[in-house]
Amino acid sequence: MRQAQRKKEKDKVAIALMLAFCVIALTSIFTIKSNIDKINGSSTDVPVSEKTQTVAPGKSEEKPDISGDTNTEPADEASSKVPTVDSAGDSGSKPSASKFINPVKSDDAYVTNEYSMETLIYSVTLDQYMTHCGMDIEAPEDTQVVSAAPGTVTAVYEDDRYGTSVEITHSGGFITVYSNLSTSDLVEVGDVVEAGKVIGGVGTTGLFESLEPAHLHLEMLKDGVYVNPADYIKF
Repeated sequence: MRQAQRKKEKDKVAIALMLAFCVIALTSIFTIKSNIDKINGSSTDVPVSEKTQTVAPGKSEEKPDISGDTNTEPADEASSKVPTVDSAGDSGSKPSASKFINPVKSDDAYVTNEYSMETLIYSVTLDQYMTHCGMDIEAPEDTQVVSAAPGTVTAVYEDDRYGTSVEITHSGGFITVYSNLSTSDLVEVGDVVEAGKVIGGVGTTGLFESLEPAHLHLEMLKDGVYVNPADYIKF
């Protein structure tokens, strides 16, 4: 009798434990389901940060003085929309081949890589054949680079491919871009420059042309389309 009674008591304990485990399991299931419902009911739109214009850090690093210009007056704050000014005056004349000058001021300068958008040329640095949207003018490092025509500086930046760069917008739909410069500290966005104004120096900052000697990588656009600088500049 006593053994039967003990067996019944053990069975009751086992049933009680089983019921307790069932209650815990059900509670957990309901909790998980509730959390899932909350997640499904929440917004899945994740805010994406807008693209912002990077601002160049302060000019603290000393660089070779290649300008010959002692004017240290600060320029106005740069903006993404800079009004261009035709510094040639109100004559209504537009830049032509005779109005663009060689931007590298050196008798030792010479063209090493021509503009070539239809024929592939060999890149020493990349070890492959590719198009070339500009013209490379080799000269000793820090040789003065000047504006090829009157215009307004519309961009000063670090290009991932061609290094330190300055963009100048001219009248007549022309834009000239001077890259692989040793410095861009001589001009700021918004500066109005004349033809022959020193804007930088010949350098070696371009990643895509880093195995080549110091040179200016010059690009020219007409109405937003790349053109051959040799069609407008006598080298």
